[in-house]
Amino acid sequence: MEIKVLHQVMEWNEDVSAQVREVLAANHVCMINIMGSPGAGKTSLITALIERLRRDWRIGVIEGDITGQIDAEKIAALQIPAVQLNTDGACHIEAMSIQNILPMLPLADLDAIFVENIGNLVCPAEFDIGESLRVTILSIPEGDDKVEKYPLMFTETGCLVLNKYDMIPYFEFDENRVRLNYESVNPDAPLFRVSSRTGDGLDDLCAFLSGKIAQAVK
Repeated sequence: MEIKVLHQVMEWNEDVSAQVREVLAANHVCMINIMGSPGAGKTSLITALIERLRRDWRIGVIEGDITGQIDAEKIAALQIPAVQLNTDGACHIEAMSIQNILPMLPLADLDAIFVENIGNLVCPAEFDIGESLRVTILSIPEGDDKVEKYPLMFTETGCLVLNKYDMIPYFEFDENRVRLNYESVNPDAPLFRVSSRTGDGLDDLCAFLSGKIAQAVK
């Protein structure tokens, strides 16, 4: 499958995110913004979610990276429409770039679009890209202090995924600390414990995402 590559043009996105939402709503598409640190397992999680959600939903992917198209190739190998967005040094994706990408995807044939944002716990949280839902990934090896250090990322998300949960026996990770800090800044958003490798916890996360997709496509 051919991978289209777009380079981000930096533009202020004050009003563009609203325009992106209008396009998505008109096409009944749910766009899910996946955020987290480099190595948190964003691509692996997206791949695992696609394998389950594609039974019921038509899915496309926008892969954000500083450069290259390694992750987009992994998605395209699943026969999923994918567009590679290279930010050429920028630490986040902007709504203007999403607006430019949407015509490259077969919106009429999609129910959901996963956007893999740049690996970063700071900048992506500050930019609305017109998404229907934000998903923040925190992997067990990263440590249990991230909610305190980067509160905006966890305040603005629609759910938190503790990824690589199968590794918790091997790290000094205080899950209760994470949960309490997360509830203090985002009390109404759920927390999921997931292992993309073993599949544990994915059914609950998929059920949550399916509910959000169903709201968008009706």
